[in-house]
Amino acid sequence: MTQTRKRLALAGATGYIGHNLLNELKKKYDVIALSRNGDDKDDESNVEWRSCDLFSLSDTTDGLAGADIAIYLVHSMMPSAKLTQGSFEDMDLILADNYARAAKANGIQQIVYLSGIIPDDTENLSRHLKSRLEVERVLGAYGTPVTTIRAALIVGPKGSSFPILSKLVKRLPVMMLPRWTRNKTHPVALPDVIHALGASVDRDDLKDRAIDIGGPEAMTYKEMILKTADVMGKKQPTVDLPLMTVKLSRLWVTLVSGEPKETVYPLVESMVHEMVADPEKMVDGISNGKISFEQSVRMAMEEESDSKKSSSSSSSEKPQVLDVRSVQRVRLPDGRNANWAADNYVEWLSTFAKPFLTSTTAEETIVRIHVPFLQAPLLELTKEPFEDAQQATYRITGGLFADVKEDSNGRIEFRQIPGSQECIIAIHEYVPALPWLLYKTTQANVHLIVMYLFKLHLLRLMQTTEQQPDESDMIVPEPN
Repeated sequence: MTQTRKRLALAGATGYIGHNLLNELKKKYDVIALSRNGDDKDDESNVEWRSCDLFSLSDTTDGLAGADIAIYLVHSMMPSAKLTQGSFEDMDLILADNYARAAKANGIQQIVYLSGIIPDDTENLSRHLKSRLEVERVLGAYGTPVTTIRAALIVGPKGSSFPILSKLVKRLPVMMLPRWTRNKTHPVALPDVIHALGASVDRDDLKDRAIDIGGPEAMTYKEMILKTADVMGKKQPTVDLPLMTVKLSRLWVTLVSGEPKETVYPLVESMVHEMVADPEKMVDGISNGKISFEQSVRMAMEEESDSKKSSSSSSSEKPQVLDVRSVQRVRLPDGRNANWAADNYVEWLSTFAKPFLTSTTAEETIVRIHVPFLQAPLLELTKEPFEDAQQATYRITGGLFADVKEDSNGRIEFRQIPGSQECIIAIHEYVPALPWLLYKTTQANVHLIVMYLFKLHLLRLMQTTEQQPDESDMIVPEPN
């Protein structure tokens, strides 16, 4: 009897790690490769490409349909719209929450997630590592078992950390070494990461576990710099600068490497931590990488050289949509949820800026935001049918400020972070009707002010609730 091949959904299939993992997975599994532009790619043997915007819950749910196991290789450090307002931590949380909800809806048996090594002191984590840990928790918040592969610096020509290090070595005649370069990390070669991810698939004994992986040796960043220079055939003088702060370091690294600050800043901030695989979190056959650091550097340099030779200067980029993504995180009063926050926000809009701004509700689900001297609304919002108290969505369906077309998907979402009173309020795929420069200098900034005032409004509600006395604790004064 032939055994049916399991179907794997791979989020991040066009990324550097995802592309390499896809080539391995398709040898053993049928793979659903998820990409924002999956329709532009041709299906191949054992691979079905699907277009999937992970910021959309419905898209993500459709993307995972028919899969048994889901792999998550997504990270959102770079802007995802023409104008992006908000932190990468909040963006990552939205993506992970959609993936976890979609996994539950499709009966996914296991999520395999690639994260970073988390130090024992989780109270003082960098923004990057704190976000990675938050994503791990959210992926498992809806009941789907999660296997987390935790790696430190992955050595490959198109990763995140190693290209920064190699560019510093290539471009600097003298390497200035801040204090954090004495911290140890555990570099691991890309093929060893690919092996660890593939070997974790469909393993019941690895479900709901975090597994550390690393190469044959842990070393300081200084040692990595010097070994990389040796492989490049370069003598690398170094100067210790123990007083250089992390903030100054990340600016210096950005300027020298030429990499975007959105990538460099969080990564450099994480280098203050020791990131070495914990023996108690390692698994035989998965955790112990076989490729030495020097060998992995040679492989990365050879791959980079081959890539430059085969690269073509011609590219057919799609015209960029002038869209907006704006994400803010607020805290809700105890006992309140995202659906309450959505309704309260609309109610608050009609009161905080009177008489300059008002809102009216029609048919219980349509909200129109007005200014006194115009008959047409500035925005028209239509609330989607209630499904989940932890998530509520208003579609942007009209108004003078919105460029609404038949295929428009602009929306305002409210979602509660699982297990907390924190709530993410996000505008997605909003296309303003105002000329772009005018929008950026006026409406975009007004929105940030409005969200700040709403956050203060929620804070006042929480303080009022906390100050309400409990009747059972009230002392009734005796009459004179």
